[in-house]
Amino acid sequence: MSKTLFTIGYEGLDPERLTGALRSAGVAVLADVRAVANSRKRGFSKGALKAGLDEAALGYAHLRALGTPKSGREAARADDAALLRRIYCEEVLETAAGIAALDDLVALAEKAPTCLLCFERDPARCHRRLLAERLAPRGFTVTDLFG
Repeated sequence: MSKTLFTIGYEGLDPERLTGALRSAGVAVLADVRAVANSRKRGFSKGALKAGLDEAALGYAHLRALGTPKSGREAARADDAALLRRIYCEEVLETAAGIAALDDLVALAEKAPTCLLCFERDPARCHRRLLAERLAPRGFTVTDLFG
């Protein structure tokens, strides 16, 4: 049986458009996969984001261990997908902590419709795509949301 996992980047969104996109897709839990859950954008730092999601009756989980290391974020900003992939796989997905965090994400997503959140609008330029690739063999299909 295929399970659906959603992804969304908040670049270009405001909190209202984010929650609207999540609700329209039937998402129940937002899984924040940022290493640093702070943002200069109003409403997207961890506390404000969680409060807004609570108000919208949506769950929130910060899976910091699945965030991109600084060097990976720099590679993404430079649009170097190959370097991002190498860094993220070596420093996150192929570590004991990364494997455990991925298992936690699977458990979360099997209980309720879940959406991965990061900043980057284009999932092809974000580690959300790499997470999606790791979840496909576990029976997940991925739908990218754009708000």
